[in-house]
Amino acid sequence: MRAEHAPAAPAPARTHFSSTEKLIIVGASTGGTEAIKDFLLEMPPDCPGILIVQHMPAGFTTSFAKRLDGLCRIRVKEAVHGERVLPGHAYIAPGDMHLSLGRSGANYVTELDQGPPVNRHRPAVDVLFRSAARNAGANALGVILTGMGKDGAAGMLEMRNAGAYNVAQDEASCVVYGMPKEAVAHGGVHEVLPLSQIGPHVLARLSAHGRVTRV
Repeated sequence: MRAEHAPAAPAPARTHFSSTEKLIIVGASTGGTEAIKDFLLEMPPDCPGILIVQHMPAGFTTSFAKRLDGLCRIRVKEAVHGERVLPGHAYIAPGDMHLSLGRSGANYVTELDQGPPVNRHRPAVDVLFRSAARNAGANALGVILTGMGKDGAAGMLEMRNAGAYNVAQDEASCVVYGMPKEAVAHGGVHEVLPLSQIGPHVLARLSAHGRVTRV
């Protein structure tokens, strides 16, 4: 739903994304491992690059990424510092490391650091979202999924103000309706949708606003 009302989003036709400039930026916490899995299972092999922060301790994100990589049509990996963000790839923030979106010339790159926790978290969703606002602007599409607390709310508003389009998971499909609720309350969210509709809606939005070829 728009932050006030939610229309059903039809599943898009199979789509080839010829633009490598679009990005999908995802944040989640409690209940997020399954929500991220369900979201990524919807992504085609040629989708835009995806950066993900899931609140998770060090030592767990490597196995989480490997499990998703074996299930999904896209490549899923733990992010490393200075890696070019490629279409058809998802990059998960390592536990105890902030993940940011950077730029190297015309390319997007991953940036990792061990700066202070933000909202008591490292990695923090706000760190990723704010970097997307700075470095991607309207090329980014933000997704905030189930989770406790307010991490991501301020950063999602910065993304919206920079021209990004943002989606939040609805209360009924969340394990904990905390982070999405705060993001809506802060004014950073355009649409609130059930988890099952977020992937198809994101693809439909990218198809409508990117350079794509239907096949």
